[in-house]
Amino acid sequence: MAFKYYIMLVLLFLLVNMNFYENVIAQKNDLGASFIFGDSLVDAGNNNYLSTLSKANVPPNGIDFKASGGNPTGRFTNGRTIGDLVGEELGQANYAVPFLAPNATGKSILHGVNYASGGGGILNATGRIFVNRIGMDVQIDYFTITRKQIDKLLGQSKAREFIMKNSIFSITVGSNDFLNNYLLPVLSIGARISQSPDAFIDDMISHFKAQLTRLYKMDARKFVIGNVGPIGCIPYQKIINQLNEDECVDLANKLAIQYNARLKDLIAELNDNLPGATFVLANVYDLVMELIKNYDKYGFTTSSKACCGNGGQFAGIIPCGATSSICNDRYKHVFWDQYHPSEASNIIIAKQLLDGDKRYISPLNLRQLRDL
Repeated sequence: MAFKYYIMLVLLFLLVNMNFYENVIAQKNDLGASFIFGDSLVDAGNNNYLSTLSKANVPPNGIDFKASGGNPTGRFTNGRTIGDLVGEELGQANYAVPFLAPNATGKSILHGVNYASGGGGILNATGRIFVNRIGMDVQIDYFTITRKQIDKLLGQSKAREFIMKNSIFSITVGSNDFLNNYLLPVLSIGARISQSPDAFIDDMISHFKAQLTRLYKMDARKFVIGNVGPIGCIPYQKIINQLNEDECVDLANKLAIQYNARLKDLIAELNDNLPGATFVLANVYDLVMELIKNYDKYGFTTSSKACCGNGGQFAGIIPCGATSSICNDRYKHVFWDQYHPSEASNIIIAKQLLDGDKRYISPLNLRQLRDL
């Protein structure tokens, strides 16, 4: 009799779990999982678990992040990142959990995993000034671990279907390869002498192609790739180059534009050559430049001064932290700190990625990509 009850309990457990996993896969109007790769623009807390100089787990970071009650989570902004906002709008049940977080196990990974790391880049040397960071190669190594875990949760066949049809792979990377590698004062002089901008960008593109192909080989099929924003216009660059409020660093922006042109060609090549894959290009450069140039049109009062930070006319040298000055009108600043957009900016950018036209997101917007 006891054995019979044991068998019934086992069958009930299997039935409940099978229904859960089938519901995860059956979602048609909601995103199953979001797998996020990149740098501090989308880091959701991985750097909290590293010994690194690139951290955002201190106030006032996260002051407007409702899910944490306004406490810092490791996000490099006052509220939600673009990855958070896109996931919400596409019907993701929970934010993608940071890979290094203790709760990145079991069923939680079926809502997505965030591998992004402040200071990370396409090239392994990028961000070494921060001591520790997770570059793209290691982020993809981490995804191989997640991929095996999903196989165990769903079984190989359903796992493959879940990854291919119900998941979006979002990659926001490249800025640090310029800001904290090629353009970095003193440390990068050797690199700039030994490599022309063309050669450096060639190196980035060849590495990135290999990285995206690795993800494809692990069944990733829906990709959104952000290009590099107008890095010459961020408060930090204006401060160290002693620019006026309406000026930007020409070299930094030229490098971004040059890289972005090559990235556009790479996306077209991958769409042509990787069967079943859809690579969507997010034109972050033009989106952010629009906010910088026409900030008043969107309700901002400044696009040059950071809300949080000390040092210089544009509050752009010392990172945002406990001793930083902070503005009272956080939703009127394009930039939260010396590098990163405010949540108010992220909301505008995310809206364009979700529903915008081909000026900013092509060949599909993110709602269309989800519904493929």
